[in-house]
Amino acid sequence: MTAVKSTGSKIETTLAKSLFARGHRYRKNDKTVFGKPDLTFKRLKIAIFVDSEFWHGKNWETKKFDLKTNKEFWLKKIERNIARDKEVNLQLLKDDWAVLRIWGSVIMKDIDGCVKAIEKLIHKRERELNYGKFK
Repeated sequence: MTAVKSTGSKIETTLAKSLFARGHRYRKNDKTVFGKPDLTFKRLKIAIFVDSEFWHGKNWETKKFDLKTNKEFWLKKIERNIARDKEVNLQLLKDDWAVLRIWGSVIMKDIDGCVKAIEKLIHKRERELNYGKFK
């Protein structure tokens, strides 16, 4: 488990480089934002999390039966990660942040679609921010 990266993974780097190439500037793993999102656009209050399927429990209700060794440890670990993800989402939403969680497999299969979804969210938040100035 020491070889598993918490930051700078291949999927995170792929998404970050694609956004940077399209002219978007962000902060990586900003500790000042609750939950330490993988990418943040602080002015727009957008938090993006890049979640790997295993560690964040994609399809967990069926996948948890595939565990072969040390089941008790892995069940507790992954289920705590899932619960923490929900807690982070709720807190950020409460603090008026837009939260976007993207599965790693989706990034690797459709990076353009992921970037477009993020750009759509960026434009939406910019409109909301500009609209608030004229109230």
